[in-house]
Amino acid sequence: MGDLIRIGDKLINRDKIISMLDRILELRATGLSQQDVANRLGLERTFIYRLEGIGEIRQGGRQAVIGFPILNKEELTTVIKEMGVDFSFLMTDQERWDFIRSQSALELVNTLMDLMMQLRTFDVVVIIGSDFRIKIAQTILDKEVVPIYLGESPIEEDKRVDPELLRQILLAGRPRSVRETSRKE
Repeated sequence: MGDLIRIGDKLINRDKIISMLDRILELRATGLSQQDVANRLGLERTFIYRLEGIGEIRQGGRQAVIGFPILNKEELTTVIKEMGVDFSFLMTDQERWDFIRSQSALELVNTLMDLMMQLRTFDVVVIIGSDFRIKIAQTILDKEVVPIYLGESPIEEDKRVDPELLRQILLAGRPRSVRETSRKE
C-alpha cells in the first residue's frame, strides 16, 4: 500500500505524493507551462510555482565549465555539482597529457571538435585556463564565455582555482571577465 504516514486523523500515502511530484516535474521538463500542468493534473498553478521555488537552484540558461590544469579539481567539481551546472570537463595537467596521448591525432582532433560543438549548445561557458586557451575558446564558441585566467600560456603545472570565485560566477548568471592570481599549493 506504500509508505503511509498518519497526520492527525488523516492517513497520507507518501508514495502517491512523490509520484505526483515526479509527474509534475516530468511534464514541466517537456516544456508545458505551469498552467498547462495544473490543468492536466487538476492542481492550482500557484502550487506548481511554489513547488518549483522550493527546489530551484538557479535561474538562467544552461551552464558549462571547462578547464585545465586544475590543482584542486575535486573542490571545483563539488561546487559544480552543488550549483547544478549542466556540463563540466576539468583536468589536472597529468590528465590533460594522458588525454592527449590516449588518442591518435585524428581521434584527438575529432574529440576536440565534438567538445566544441557540444559547448556551443550552452548559454554560458566558464573557461578556466591560460590566456591563449581562453582566447581560442572565445573565438570558436562565439557565445557568452566567462574566463578565469590561470596565467600566460604555456602553463605546465596545476594551478589552484578559488572555489568561491567559481561559485560566485555561477551564481551571478551574467558573464564577466575574472582575472585570478593563481598560486601553487
